[in-house]
Amino acid sequence: MDKKQSRLRRARQTRLKIAQLGVNRLSVFRTNTHIYANIIDATGSKVLVSASTVEPEIKKALSGKGSNIAAATLVGKRVAEKAKAAGITSVAFDRSGFKYHGRVKALAEAAREGGLQF
Repeated sequence: MDKKQSRLRRARQTRLKIAQLGVNRLSVFRTNTHIYANIIDATGSKVLVSASTVEPEIKKALSGKGSNIAAATLVGKRVAEKAKAAGITSVAFDRSGFKYHGRVKALAEAAREGGLQF
């Protein structure tokens, strides 16, 4: 089993539990160069809100790398703003099998500060 398969196995357990709860989920995906955050509806079929380091507004604000904690913090704040505008206040956090530290943790904390509850 390689690293990707192990991560996806961990993610599957989380997603099954979130599906049982029947709530919207804040899904995080990170690569070596970028970080992405999507709020997906309870059925898992529709993306309600999204933010990432490839968006022009965030790229301008960063003026550098999109693969650091500062970038993840900006994405967390941005997804929280968009969620509040869409009327979403509470979500379940889906870290997609990634460890809860570094960029993933920074994104989650920024989203909490922005008003999302999870």
